[in-house]
Amino acid sequence: MWLKLFLLLLYFLMLFVLARFFEASVWYESGIFATQLVDPVTLSFKKLKTILECRGLGYSGLPEKKDVRELVEKSGDLMEGELYSALKNEEEASETVSSTTFSGEMHFYELVEDTKDGIWLVQVIAKDRHPLVSKVNWNKMVRKVSQFGIRTGTFNCSNDSRYCRKRGWLKSTLIMSVPQTNTSKGKVMLREYNGNQIETEHIFKWMTTRIASRIKTIHYTNRLMDEWNKSDQYQVKMYLFAKLDQPPAFFSALSVKFTGRIEFIFVDVQNWNSQDYLKAIGVQQIPSYLLKTPEGSYRYGNSTGEFMSLNAMDAFLRSIQPEVNDLFVLSLVMVNLMAWMDLFITQGATIKRFVVLISTLGTYNSLLILSWLPILGFLQLPYLDSFYEYSLKLLRYADTTTIASWVRADWSFYSSHPALFLSTYLGHGLLIDYFEKKRRRNNNDDEINANNLEWLSSLWDWYTSYLFHPIVSFQNFPIESDWDDDPNLLLERLAFPDLWLRPLIPTDYIKNLPTWHFKCDAQSEEEAAENCQESDCESENETKTETELSDDERRAAQSRSKEECLGGSLPDCTCVTKNFEDSPNARKCKGTCSTKDNFEPDWSTWPGDMLQCTECVVCLEHFGSGCILMGLPCGHVFHQQCIVVWLAGGQHCCPVCRWPSYKKKHCRPLPQQQQQQQ
Repeated sequence: MWLKLFLLLLYFLMLFVLARFFEASVWYESGIFATQLVDPVTLSFKKLKTILECRGLGYSGLPEKKDVRELVEKSGDLMEGELYSALKNEEEASETVSSTTFSGEMHFYELVEDTKDGIWLVQVIAKDRHPLVSKVNWNKMVRKVSQFGIRTGTFNCSNDSRYCRKRGWLKSTLIMSVPQTNTSKGKVMLREYNGNQIETEHIFKWMTTRIASRIKTIHYTNRLMDEWNKSDQYQVKMYLFAKLDQPPAFFSALSVKFTGRIEFIFVDVQNWNSQDYLKAIGVQQIPSYLLKTPEGSYRYGNSTGEFMSLNAMDAFLRSIQPEVNDLFVLSLVMVNLMAWMDLFITQGATIKRFVVLISTLGTYNSLLILSWLPILGFLQLPYLDSFYEYSLKLLRYADTTTIASWVRADWSFYSSHPALFLSTYLGHGLLIDYFEKKRRRNNNDDEINANNLEWLSSLWDWYTSYLFHPIVSFQNFPIESDWDDDPNLLLERLAFPDLWLRPLIPTDYIKNLPTWHFKCDAQSEEEAAENCQESDCESENETKTETELSDDERRAAQSRSKEECLGGSLPDCTCVTKNFEDSPNARKCKGTCSTKDNFEPDWSTWPGDMLQCTECVVCLEHFGSGCILMGLPCGHVFHQQCIVVWLAGGQHCCPVCRWPSYKKKHCRPLPQQQQQQQ
C-alpha cells in the first residue's frame, strides 16, 4: 500500500511538472502567461459578449461594444486564462446538454422541491397547450444556465394532470426553485415567470435577479462597517465590491452552493464619494473580491488560476472551507487511483491482473468506508471543535500560498481535459509495468511468463482449496508445535475428517527447504581408476553369485547388510542399505565411484540437523560427489531432483517416516557417536 501511495504521489508530481511545461510552451510560442491581464479594449465584440455570458452578466436590447466593455471592466479583471476558458466553453456549449423530463408528482418532488442546495428551471407544459418557450430557445436557455450549475427539466401536465390542477398550473409557464433561507437544508421556494417577453435574455435576467435577492446587499458605508466588525455564525465571508446593479450570476450561484458554509455579500459602491474606509479594510481597487476569515482578509484574483468564473472560484472556496462530503470524495478518488496501480504492478496473465485489480478495489473501498465511520462519529463530539477549528486555520494558511494556487489551477486544467489526465495516468502505469517486469526478470521470477490458462488453472486450485479444504486454506499450520504437544490442532483436524485426509497444499514451501552439495575426500585418479576396475570385477562375480542365490538367501543378505549399516558408524541412517538389484549393471561404477570402499564422505559440510546417509531412497542411487542434496524438516536427505518430483506430485510427506514436509519438527539431540564424529 505504501508503494502505491508513493507511486501515486510521484504521478501527481509528474502532472505538476507537465503543467509547468505546458505553461512554458505557451509562453514560448505566444509570449503570454495565463495570469497576464487582458485589456478589454483590444477584444472583439464577440469575445466580450462571451466573457459576459460566462460571468453571468445580463443585458437587454442590442448593446454596443462600449457598453459590453464597461460591464466586463466593472465585474473584475480579465486574465488570459479566463479568456481561453471562456472561448473553450463556448465551443463545447454547442453540444446538446441533457434536460430532465419529469414523470409525475413524486419525481418532481424528489428532484426539485427536496433539493436544498441547487437551483432548478422547469418548463411546465399545460395539458393540450403549447410550451411557453419554443424548442430552439429552450435549448439555448439550457446551455446558458447549465454553466452556472442550474439544472433544467420539463414537466408535462398530460402525465399528471391532478398535480398540475393542485399547483394551479393551468397554462404553460416557467418555474424556478431557489432555497428560501441562508441555512443548509432549508425550505425551497418556487417562483413563476410572469413576464410577457419570452426571449432568452429576459428570462435569464429574471432568473439572476431572483437569485441575487438571496445575497445580502450593502449600499452605505456605516452598514458596511457594522457588517465588517460583526461576529456571527459565519466565520468565512466573501465580499464583492463593484459598481453594478446586481452581482454576476456566477457569484449568486455560488451563494446557493455554499449555503450555510460561506456568506456572500455584495457591496454597491456606485454612489460612494469617499473610499477611505475601503482602503482601511484592504480594498485597493474596484471591482474587488475579498475573502474575510478569522485569520485575516485575502484578495481573490491575484494568484494563478483565480479567475472570475464559477469553476475557478468554486475550487478556491472548497479548499478554504471544505465540507465532510468534499473530503470523502477526495479520499475516494485517491484510494481508487492507488488501487488501479495494481493493474500495472501485478505481473503475469492478463486475467490475473484484472482479478487482482477487482480484489484490490473491493478491499480498499471497504476499508475506506469502515475508516470513515469512526471519523464521522468523532466529528459529532463537542470536545473536538477546537481541533476542527485549528485544522481549518492551518488549511487556510496553506491554501493562500502560491503553490496552492498552482495546484488549484492544475486541478481545473486536468478536470477540463479528462483525456489528457487518463493518457498521462496510463503512460505512468506502463512505465511502472516496464520497470517492475525488468526487476522480476533480474530476480528470475517465473510469474511474468505465465499465460492466462495456466493462471486460471492455479486460480481454480486456489478456489477448490477454499471450498473443499477449509482447514488447509484458512488456517496456517503451527510451526513450533506437534500433535502431541498441541492437542487443539488434532481436535480441529478431527472435526473435519473427510477434509484433511488429502489436503490441497501450496508448494511454495519447497523453495525454502535446505540444499547443499555432497562432498567426499579426494582420491588420486589412479586409485579411483583401480577401485573402479576392482569394483567392476567384483560386481560381475557378485552378479553371477546373486543369480544363483534363492529368494530366501537374498532377503537374508539384505537384512544382514542393513544390520551392519545400522550398527556401524552411521547409527541413525536408514538409507544406506545395500540393495541387491536384478540388473547385472546395477553395481557398476558410474562416473565417480560412490561405494563405501573407495571414498569417505565429508561430513563437515553436512547440516547439523540432517541425518547422515549416502543413498537416496527415492531413486535407490548412492550420492555422487558434487550432486545437489535436499533435506526435509524430519532430517532425511535425498537428491534434490528426486524429492522435488516426489513433493510436486502431491506427496507432501517424507518417503521414509511420513512426516509432513511443510511442517517444522522439534530439534532432537544428536546421538553420542554422531556428536563425536562432528
